[in-house]
Amino acid sequence: MTSSEQIQKHQLPSAIESLAKVEQLIDDLKVSFNIPEDQYGNILVSLSEAVNNAIKHGNQLDASKFIDLSFEFSDKAIVFSVKDQGQGFDYNKIPDPTHPDNIDKPDGRGIFIMKSLSDKVEFEENGSLVKIEFQR
Repeated sequence: MTSSEQIQKHQLPSAIESLAKVEQLIDDLKVSFNIPEDQYGNILVSLSEAVNNAIKHGNQLDASKFIDLSFEFSDKAIVFSVKDQGQGFDYNKIPDPTHPDNIDKPDGRGIFIMKSLSDKVEFEENGSLVKIEFQR
């Protein structure tokens, strides 16, 4: 890690109310790291989707579980990691939400949105950890 890199780690309760905390964290990061407005919006939506998925699908709204959220900033990129305490999922079998058969389905859009708004999305630890990267 070079001197131009910084890492922040947070643990959030597995509750929908944690989404407000995510928004506050992103607001603070925008100021601290001079994140451009258009990238700020993409980060806010992507992170909200990732944390929402972790709460609802990963931890299944279990209030006794937590979400680990970390941010790694360098001169080249910002990488966000969201880890839940769930069993994971097969991220290769998520149906395409733009397919006509899936247009009216309420679920399945979060990962599509994250991939559309960021430069890179990776799943690790059987899908219970998602890393979202934004180039600087």
